[in-house]
Amino acid sequence: MTNWRVIFSIAKTHLLTKIKQTSTAALGVTFGIGAYITLVCFMTGLNGMLDDLILNQTPHIHIYNEIEPSEKQPISMFEDIEKAFNVVHSVKPKLSQKKIHNALPIIDHLKSNKDVYGALPQIKTQIFYIAGSIELGGNLTGIMPIDEANLFNMKDYIVEGSAKDLQNTDNGILLGVGIARKMSLKVGDRVQVSPINGGLFPLKIVGIYQSGIADLDAIQSFVNIKTVQRILGKANNYVTDINVKLFDIEQATSMAKSIEQQFHLTAIDIKTANAQFETGTTIRNLITYAVSITLLIVAGFGIYNILNMLIYEKMNDIAILKATGFSGNDVQLIFMSQAMIIGFVGGILGLLIGFALVSLIDTIPFQTEALPTIETYPINMNPVYFIIGFSFAMLSTFFAGYLPSVKAKKIDPVKIIRGQ
Repeated sequence: MTNWRVIFSIAKTHLLTKIKQTSTAALGVTFGIGAYITLVCFMTGLNGMLDDLILNQTPHIHIYNEIEPSEKQPISMFEDIEKAFNVVHSVKPKLSQKKIHNALPIIDHLKSNKDVYGALPQIKTQIFYIAGSIELGGNLTGIMPIDEANLFNMKDYIVEGSAKDLQNTDNGILLGVGIARKMSLKVGDRVQVSPINGGLFPLKIVGIYQSGIADLDAIQSFVNIKTVQRILGKANNYVTDINVKLFDIEQATSMAKSIEQQFHLTAIDIKTANAQFETGTTIRNLITYAVSITLLIVAGFGIYNILNMLIYEKMNDIAILKATGFSGNDVQLIFMSQAMIIGFVGGILGLLIGFALVSLIDTIPFQTEALPTIETYPINMNPVYFIIGFSFAMLSTFFAGYLPSVKAKKIDPVKIIRGQ
């Protein structure tokens, strides 16, 4: 029967007599785990921030009525030339409106779906911003401000004012930060907008919007959906876009195809709209985990080398242990215990160092105009990363100690003693 108390006592004595080598091995694990925790928490936090920058502002499914050229041209309707080969130049889009027919019933239908978290109407139109002698072309989007803020995190990108201010002001506008700077406007000022079909409408600036995408902030502004209907002279059921958010983003692609077939509208899912961005995110995550795992493997090799050297230095001790009645398995357990003790101590210290470093990074100011809501460097302090780090520390030290311990188990004490 194995006497664990004796085995741990001998393992501890070996480690303490070679304290420099023991410390070196433990520090290898410590800095390996600490670097892993720091890197993975920082990189996943950064990736999450970049993902949120794009995906938070993108609906899971965007529905609109795309105006396309008629598939069947008038010339094909003449029976006399039905079998002839016709070439039509300068094909014009068919006469149609941008509005979504029966938009409100479609929204009610989508909301009744158990997989849909929410569906909101929008009206998008091109306008001119006019302030004094300055005229800028841009886009105006009519929204339901409170619902938009809650469902699509719009409140995170309002740097001045609030969605509630826009909701409560009929002639209010949430102006893009790029437009405000070009036209020297601030909250409380007035800006005139003119749709492409003519007219001039004064609006009061109740807030400043900054998405973090400079090209978008230089043209985009928001008003109440009723305000843009009044500016365009449209009825209350006039809607050009529907944005849908799902409980499960993975269902976006299949549901978008279903919506297109059911309502004969164009439905773009978030994965299709952001395919290039998702590819970049996948590559960044792959690099992060590859570097992190490499750090842990390097720490494991360091432990292997040190334990291997320790066994050669402890040949006499091993011979004496076997000569006094310890079995090969007992000797193997002694050296395995040493490896696991090094892994445990180094792993705990690594977690503490990693936690301290990411906590420090989390306090470092990080201010950029592209990301107005971010005040410090992003950190994703997910407990799973700490569990993975400690588990890998124990696993790597186990395998790093296993091979040297097998050598120790097979040492013949007679040959060692004769050699002395």
